[in-house]
Amino acid sequence: MDVFRLKNCCEEMTNKFILGLCFLIPVSFLPVLGQKPELSSLIEPFVERDALAGAVVVVADKDEELTAQSFGFSDRKSERKMSIDSIFWIASQSKPMTAVAVMTLVDQGKISLDDPVEKYLPEFRSQLVVAEKKGEQVILEPPVHPITIREVLSHMSGLPFKSALEHPTLDALPLRVAVGSFAMTPLQTQPGTHYQYSNAGIKTAARVLEVVSGMPYEDYMDKVLFNPLGMKTTTFWPTDEQAGRIAKSYRPNADKTGLEETKIGQLLYPLQDRSKRFPMPAGGLFSTARDTARFCQMMLNRGVWKGKRYLSEKSFEALTSRQTPSTVKQSYGLGFSVGNGSFGHGGAHATGMEIRTEEGLVLVWMVQHAGFPKDGNKAQGVFKNWAQKKFSKK
Repeated sequence: MDVFRLKNCCEEMTNKFILGLCFLIPVSFLPVLGQKPELSSLIEPFVERDALAGAVVVVADKDEELTAQSFGFSDRKSERKMSIDSIFWIASQSKPMTAVAVMTLVDQGKISLDDPVEKYLPEFRSQLVVAEKKGEQVILEPPVHPITIREVLSHMSGLPFKSALEHPTLDALPLRVAVGSFAMTPLQTQPGTHYQYSNAGIKTAARVLEVVSGMPYEDYMDKVLFNPLGMKTTTFWPTDEQAGRIAKSYRPNADKTGLEETKIGQLLYPLQDRSKRFPMPAGGLFSTARDTARFCQMMLNRGVWKGKRYLSEKSFEALTSRQTPSTVKQSYGLGFSVGNGSFGHGGAHATGMEIRTEEGLVLVWMVQHAGFPKDGNKAQGVFKNWAQKKFSKK
């Protein structure tokens, strides 16, 4: 009996000791005991060591927002906290939105993906291709075929990133003028043979949209996408109030030990000026994490949102399946980067959106960084890993 009493006494003392530890262990150590870490405990350390200024994240499924969180600062100098309503330059995340708008014209039977661009923009009829360069001498030749709408949306047209006229910023020319300058610029490669990431291609597709729809590109975007989806803060021209909510842009300081404020080099200031700034279909949009998530949810639902169909199944498949040939390594759809079970796009200042079809998740990551010091570039991956572990049903 004494042995049993001793055993019970030891067990009771052990239990009391463990219970006491629960009150003494800091919350930050609870994951060690099996509890999943909160996202703030994973992202805030990047802010504290000056590797990240701040971030906003949204995770959603087909029907609802699962979480929306903000971290750090939208303005480090004034110590203005980042908020869910902070606005970001989403840059190249504009490309898939433009591509979706173009595909609505395909659904209406007004254009075909394999139509030559010159069918709608005659200025492209005499375009040539660079065949050879010898020092300052350039030898040109005719293209094997006219560039197509499919090729300009998938970066396979041979158009350059931009034309010589788009300097010093990319938003200083009306769309008609900018696209006219692309028609006068020789193709860098034969159409359909090489992947050349090209703002010019997406802008050309947007100009076709203008001509075919009879509406300015920006008005068509509002009518067909932004207003119906409730993307109330997505715009090429922030209002004065919205400009005050734009997160400051940061880059690594000279010795790469911390951050310093910078400006968006591709755009003219003030951003509100409609008289000097023109919509840039390949990279000019400003948006919030929640607005962007709505667009992504529509795409996760294969072109449907809140009972309204925005895209046909056929157009959805074209946008989100690989359009680049196996002869190139880049896997790109129409306006979207595509991978195994996912598609999405990033932006020049490190924003990102990913639609994971197999997991049924939308992941939106909003920051405003022209590069990162230290390990700041790892923060997005930390967020994605956390979101997958917490919300994935796979």
